[in-house]
Amino acid sequence: MNKFLIVGLGNIGSEYEDTRHNVGFKIVEDLAKQNESEWELQKLAHSCSFKKKGRQFVLIKPTTFMNRSGKSVRHWALKENIPLENILILTDELHLPFGTIRIRGKGSPAGHNGLKDIESELNTPNYARLRFGIGTELKPLDQVKFVLDPWTEEETRLLPERLKHCSEAVMSFGLEGLQNSMNKFNGK
Repeated sequence: MNKFLIVGLGNIGSEYEDTRHNVGFKIVEDLAKQNESEWELQKLAHSCSFKKKGRQFVLIKPTTFMNRSGKSVRHWALKENIPLENILILTDELHLPFGTIRIRGKGSPAGHNGLKDIESELNTPNYARLRFGIGTELKPLDQVKFVLDPWTEEETRLLPERLKHCSEAVMSFGLEGLQNSMNKFNGK
């Protein structure tokens, strides 16, 4: 059976729960809910899994905090025997408009400390990532504060539909492959 590791990036703790930086957690939570999968606290992550069309999706929310996510990703990839090409990291992207998706098979961390740590732990930049746009036309003066701020009222209203869209993109990654998912979802 083909296995996929789907990693939602975020920070643990109630003070981070509804912040833009935790959108990776929100996406995997939405996916777990849609597939009636229950979370449990395990080593280095909250995890759950489900099967769909002969594939197993292992979802994790690292408990290592965003900037140390690599340790959790490496542990779970080895524990579940999941090859690099079947790992998908879900994260926020300040330089994309709110709700826009960009899927890539590799790339630079672009200043994202969580992605830097994953690259360091996996020893390669060649892992798939889905970036969820949290940007705005107004450039924030303090980017760190902006990503750790809660969603606006308008973003909160639009978020459920965008999370559903991301969940569809994740399922496409596992069922249709990276290239098809990029063609189908990038920029939308």
